[in-house]
Amino acid sequence: MISRSLQTVLAFPPVDPPTPATQVATVVLDDQTVDVWSFALVHKTSVLQRCQAWLSEQERARAQRFIHAAQGNDFILAHGALRGVLARYLALAPEAIEFHVGSTGKPILLNASGSSHALRFNLSHSHGRMLVAVAKGREVGIDLEQVRETLDALKLGERFFAAAEYEDLKNRTEPDRTWQFYRYWVAKEAVLKGQGIGIESLQQCEILPDGCGPQPSATVRCLDSSARQGGWTIQWLNCGAGWQGAVSADGSDWTVRIMDGETP
Repeated sequence: MISRSLQTVLAFPPVDPPTPATQVATVVLDDQTVDVWSFALVHKTSVLQRCQAWLSEQERARAQRFIHAAQGNDFILAHGALRGVLARYLALAPEAIEFHVGSTGKPILLNASGSSHALRFNLSHSHGRMLVAVAKGREVGIDLEQVRETLDALKLGERFFAAAEYEDLKNRTEPDRTWQFYRYWVAKEAVLKGQGIGIESLQQCEILPDGCGPQPSATVRCLDSSARQGGWTIQWLNCGAGWQGAVSADGSDWTVRIMDGETP
């Protein structure tokens, strides 16, 4: 297990959960730390079979609904790895973990009594990579995107971003404009996913980068009086060239612990 600075590029080792998973050390997490795990979704038959065996019937059914087999396999690996990660904190077998869909549609962990567990989590996977965020006693969201240079950053920024963010994009030239577009996008998605809100709210939250701290961070401002929650902060993640990632959580009294370099 490795804890590293956010300035360090995240490693994306292949998902390769151990058997039996209960023989690995339990991870201890305090309520002022957000753990971030990163993996590559490599379609190795033995790993796919192990991850699939951990999934619930509902999760297996979702995987089968994908038109393309590769997308279904990515789903199996990502959700199997998620269970492998959470098992490290709960000291449970991955297949024994139970989820409940909350009122916002966001999955919630259940404890032995059937009520909501204090451990919170969020998953993002994109084009063969995945990130998992885990927190204790606070909601958390995470997003990962592969940067596409052909994307029309101005057109999408005008549609989905706050006015100040769109003006920021207009004042930039390529490739910096595309880079900043994705930086805003992953930050917004991390907040909205953490709160269980859809992308229709992208324009109603404004990202306010903080250039004063030692880590690349930001706060978020809600531009209307809807269900969106204020008081969330964001940390950008260094996912390497061609990628953007961010993690967000309720409050500002938390730090990120990078948990890369080890299988779930």
